[in-house]
Amino acid sequence: MSEIEKLSKEPAGPPPDQSLLPLLPAPPPPAPPAGNSFWHRLAAGVVVAAVVAAAAGAGIGWSLARAINPRVSTVPTISQPQTNPEAPIQATKPSTGAALDANAIAAKVNTAIVDINTIVGSGRAAGTGMIISSSGAVLTNNHVVDGSTSIRVTIAGRSQTYTAHVIGADPSADIAVIQVEGVSGLPTVTFASSSTLRVGDAVVATGNALGQGGTPDLSQGSITALDQTITASEGGAKSERLTGMIQTDATIYPGDSGGPLLNSSGQVVGMITAGQVQGFRSTASNINYAVASDTILDIVNQIRSAKANAAIIYGQVGYIGVSAQTLDEATAAQLGLNVSSGALVRAVVAGGPADGAGITRNSVITSVGSSHVTSIDSLGPAIRAHKPGERVSISWVNQSGAHTATLTLGGVNP
Repeated sequence: MSEIEKLSKEPAGPPPDQSLLPLLPAPPPPAPPAGNSFWHRLAAGVVVAAVVAAAAGAGIGWSLARAINPRVSTVPTISQPQTNPEAPIQATKPSTGAALDANAIAAKVNTAIVDINTIVGSGRAAGTGMIISSSGAVLTNNHVVDGSTSIRVTIAGRSQTYTAHVIGADPSADIAVIQVEGVSGLPTVTFASSSTLRVGDAVVATGNALGQGGTPDLSQGSITALDQTITASEGGAKSERLTGMIQTDATIYPGDSGGPLLNSSGQVVGMITAGQVQGFRSTASNINYAVASDTILDIVNQIRSAKANAAIIYGQVGYIGVSAQTLDEATAAQLGLNVSSGALVRAVVAGGPADGAGITRNSVITSVGSSHVTSIDSLGPAIRAHKPGERVSISWVNQSGAHTATLTLGGVNP
């Protein structure tokens, strides 16, 4: 079966062969099955040992714990929103069908496209972002930054890299807004309403292809379907059901997630999010999906206005530094554990809160604070009931018996 994966996180490495970065339209691809098909996002190498384990069915803290639970259909309640709400971003009048000139489009938008590099656990990953305010607000996919402990942004024409933090994110729509620190006077992208898009419209996709950095790669193509529903995941895990998606045939690569889908006038009509691949390490896709600009602007404006919304998470979330899965009876018996339910720890991040508390691989977490943990489904909410920096009691069982310790929660981006 074809796979659709996130296009976010590409391990840093040598620049790819430039011949792999086509500028010509890709041939029309076959349409994917209609409805709620299961696709993998082209996550492309979250380069962390513990996170690679997560792709096989585990998670780190909350944001990666939900990776192994594709059945999660709700998002936890929000943290306190930011103050000082921003003015809403408005869509401009859409393009009127001008001939597509990829080089002219690049000249309009490249200075407003940034490279995003993150630290996730003990490794690095990369994606793309769009500058949406002159003071450094940047739009990207939530999956580009989720689970990260550090975000660095490279801006065209500036010699240094900048730190950034998450303002707010809607994981259910795979949208996040981050703030680059210590910048001003930046160019911004321009949005057009996605409501006027039609199948066959010419588009350009651009982004940090293969995590190479430098001038964004361009690939032109057309819209092949509208209002698509997919279930996208990272390497077979961390899935979300995404609706209202734009399907295109512009060739895109790992690292392009968070980059713009542009009309012939260089206006943003979507955000690159997922693509079809034939295997986890595939490097190109020409059946791709983008979040529609009308969806983007609705959520971004809610985040920038600090609107309370159960789907939006503001700031960092709690982190204990384990990858885990639901304990089953067979595994409990095999490991000789005197416990019937809980979250089985498959890996522990060295130096993380759980490691410091003495939790080891094959331990079963049974409670966090006052919350009982009976499965991986309940581990994430139990952690998210507490804030980063808070001291929390945690209980677990291993082959030597039952244990309880108090740890200080770390913080990761949602």
